[in-house]
Amino acid sequence: MGATLSKLWGAFKSAWTGGGAGKRNANGHRRDLENGHAALNKTASSASSMGIKKYEITEPWLKLNCSLGEGPFWDETNNTLRFIDIEKMRLHSVDLNIGASSHRVVKEMDISLGCTADIEGNDEEFIFGGKLGYGICNKQTGEYRWIKKVWDDAEQKDNKPHRMRGNDGAVDSHGRYWVGYMNDPLVAEVIDEGAVWRLDPDGSLHRPLSNIVIPNGTVWNKEDNTMYFADSPSRVISAFDYDPATGAVSNQRPFFRIPDAYGPDAVPDGHCLDEEGYMWTAVHGAGVVLRVSPQGELVAEVKVPTQNTTCPTFVGEDLVITSAGGTSGPDGKGIDEFAGSVFKIHVGVKGLKRYKFKPGPALEGGKADGKAGE
Repeated sequence: MGATLSKLWGAFKSAWTGGGAGKRNANGHRRDLENGHAALNKTASSASSMGIKKYEITEPWLKLNCSLGEGPFWDETNNTLRFIDIEKMRLHSVDLNIGASSHRVVKEMDISLGCTADIEGNDEEFIFGGKLGYGICNKQTGEYRWIKKVWDDAEQKDNKPHRMRGNDGAVDSHGRYWVGYMNDPLVAEVIDEGAVWRLDPDGSLHRPLSNIVIPNGTVWNKEDNTMYFADSPSRVISAFDYDPATGAVSNQRPFFRIPDAYGPDAVPDGHCLDEEGYMWTAVHGAGVVLRVSPQGELVAEVKVPTQNTTCPTFVGEDLVITSAGGTSGPDGKGIDEFAGSVFKIHVGVKGLKRYKFKPGPALEGGKADGKAGE
């Protein structure tokens, strides 16, 4: 988060929970906690007194100062990693065939992107959830076009496009793209007027969840009958019954609550699932990523050397983690040495398959000059 967002988020969480809010946060050296020596590219095997596995990253894979690093996405077709800085409005990319030295800022955007996904049958572009709605962006140049605005006429008159932005999202097994929207803390107070939208392949737009504060981490289990989602200030990751045929969600219930031991600033941020069905969730404000079993039990912890972990994703058997806070400290500096960097650690398990958006004929085209289409 940027400095402005940090202050607003802290004030908001105080009102929500009576405490302070947190901040957020990939290849580093992992220290074997049991033996106390450096152990790079090994899977951790030591356990704490709580019986959970412990991993530790000691340095960044990419030392950056992202204000709000988010949305890491492994493009397997091109073997590249892309991620975004929501507040600085930058699209980043790394050629994984070369490594960290290939990192580049693809483009300084004129809008904020919240999350991205690949498109079935289109290896040159990706779809994103951004400031006004859904758009399509060129992977190499960052040039984009809008394909679907999310706010209706009444909401536009109420100035929602100005005070809202995209935050997190994912594609389900039927190619529908779910994106959460929240107040943009750089221009508005963060309140519960956020929503989760779903764009279907036929071009229809749906609003499955409303009255959301900070939407994060939409994923589905291996059996494809449960959706997980977090409204961050609640400190709880929820589970919903999910109908893959229709995309309907129902029966919201708690799945995992961030333990109080991680402090009052600790809230769930982005998360992903591995092929064993376990969730890896970034804990914003605690400098960790937690592995949680399908039964909602904490089984492992990855300690990251910065406070604000934001989102993990899998690249093979490596976990890549973005972070925030690179401009939130005194005089616009980082809140700590590695704030806003990207980290990577080998965890010995692959990620669950990520689906691609399936665009139908109704979503072809749009306007190439960046102006919002219909």
